This record gives sequence, structure tokens and C-alpha cells, in this order.
Amino acid sequence: MSVSDLASRPNRRVRSGALAFAFAGVLFLIYEVAAPRVTDQTSLEAAESWASAGWAVAHLAAIVGLILIPLGYGALRRYFEGTRNENSAALAATIGYIGSALTISYYGAEVYGLKAIGQRAVTDNDATMAEVGNAFRNDSTAVSVFVIGLALIAVAAVLAAMAVWRSGTLHRWSGVPLAALLVTMLPQYFLPHAGRIVWGALVAVAALWLAMQMWKADAGAPQVS
Repeated sequence: MSVSDLASRPNRRVRSGALAFAFAGVLFLIYEVAAPRVTDQTSLEAAESWASAGWAVAHLAAIVGLILIPLGYGALRRYFEGTRNENSAALAATIGYIGSALTISYYGAEVYGLKAIGQRAVTDNDATMAEVGNAFRNDSTAVSVFVIGLALIAVAAVLAAMAVWRSGTLHRWSGVPLAALLVTMLPQYFLPHAGRIVWGALVAVAALWLAMQMWKADAGAPQVS
């Protein structure tokens, strides 16, 4: 195989990153659609929702999505390698990994801990167990870790969007919608279920747009693998 043939091959890491963004967006939509939302979180109905398959599927989708987003930033770093934007993308990936790890610790507790509490409440027909579940999820340490994680996710998204904006090879706006939506990840938890589904759908569209721009740019600007 000649050097020119090698140079014309697509960069697999960049395209893997594009796919990571695309799948992450879809998973965030699944998270918002699949999770049952109950207004009164101290009721037996809330406990039933925690024990449901939809609750588990939704939160596992969110966990995988949070893993994939920083992988996408890592692919952006590879795409920007040797340019002034490499450091910004690398910093976005590092901060994104930390933010996702902290946030996932809370989601993991909701998947496994609340599920066990919900199952016990349903079995015993005991609505007071829902109060235990809320004390568990609203613990000050747990909430602090969760909020810090979300803040770091927001910072990482802004850094990535800045790198894309300055790149001159990707559409400059293609990183902005995803960054704006991830910045609003915390307040969207206070929206009604329909509003949260809209937020998830917008995340999916934004992530797919960035993924498409990365894929097209890599195809138009071949690099050595």
C-alpha cells in the first residue's frame, strides 16, 4: 500500500468519536422518554416507578450516554491534533471524564439503590419506604457530587464548542447547541415530563449534527491513521 493510499484512509478514531456523539444523543432521548415520572415522589406510585424496567433502562441509557460524550471530545482532540485547538479539546475530554464519573455515581445509586427500595416498598405495600428513597437520593453529599459533576460536564461542553468554533474546518455553530443543552442539564430536571422529553430530543439532534460534521470533515480532509 502506498503512502498516498494511507493518507486517503479515514481516521477511525475521529469517526468512532462521531459515532459516540450520535449514540450519546439517542441515549439521552431514550433516558427522558423511558423514565417514568411521578409528581409525588413520596408516594407508593413513586416507589413502583423506581422498581420498573423503564426506570432501569432510562438511567442505564443516561450512564452510557455520559460515558460516550467525553469519548467524543477525545476524538475531537485527535481531529485537532497539531492545531491550536488540540489543547482545548483535550481539556474538554479530561474535564468531561471527571464530570461524567461524578454524575454517573449518582445515576448508579438511582438505578440500583432506588430500585431495591422501590421493590421493597411494592412488596410490603409500604409508602413510607418512598420517604427513605427520597432521603437516599437527596442526601447532601450525593447531591453535591451530582451538582459538581454536572457543572464539570457543562464546562467541558463549552470548551469543546469553543474548539469547534475556532477550528475553521467544522461548521462553527455545530458544537454550540450541544454545549448549550448540556449547560442546562441541571435546570431541565425541574421541567415537567413533556419538557424533559423535548430537552432529550434537542440533545439528540444537537449531538447528531456535531457527529455528522465530524464525519463529513474527516471524509473531506483525510489524515493518516
